[in-house]
Amino acid sequence: MEEFKRFNKLLTPGTTALLIIDIQERILPVINNFQRVVDNTIKLIRGFKVLESPVYFTEQYTKGLGTTIQPIKNELGDIKPFDKMSFSCSGAGNLFEELRRKNLSQIVICGIEAHVCVQQSVLDLIENDFKVSLAADGVSSRKEIDYSFAIERMRQHGAEISTTESILFEMLNICGTPQFKEISKLVK
Repeated sequence: MEEFKRFNKLLTPGTTALLIIDIQERILPVINNFQRVVDNTIKLIRGFKVLESPVYFTEQYTKGLGTTIQPIKNELGDIKPFDKMSFSCSGAGNLFEELRRKNLSQIVICGIEAHVCVQQSVLDLIENDFKVSLAADGVSSRKEIDYSFAIERMRQHGAEISTTESILFEMLNICGTPQFKEISKLVK
């Protein structure tokens, strides 16, 4: 009997990490749909904890932009940020090396701003042979046009564009498990 393949970019808990980019105090209030970004980032963090998959986050120029907002910090617990001055997370210390060392080949991205730090990070991750899935409902910019063009550009260069709920159920793969019940509660 022939065995059928699954799509090779489907997310799996053992190889996938969540990367939260720069959801910081001083810039968040001017971001379009910022509450949606915060709510979906929290769902992703909780879902990744349920699935026992690693979570990373960055902070850009904290002197000017402040630190990660408190509701997200509360979910992150004792996870430490990767500080950066570059727009791309490729300049966030040894973050990319850490992802490789832990054999994490698939990276789920949420954060701000879509057309600057998120886009440059996504493109650099792809260039370094990571498979990237973007939670489109967990990303935004100040202006809708910047968000829209960034999403399209990242898609053209190989990023999978998805949503928070789709990402979490993709990582689950099957229903009927205790993890499924927990994730189902998160997305309602």
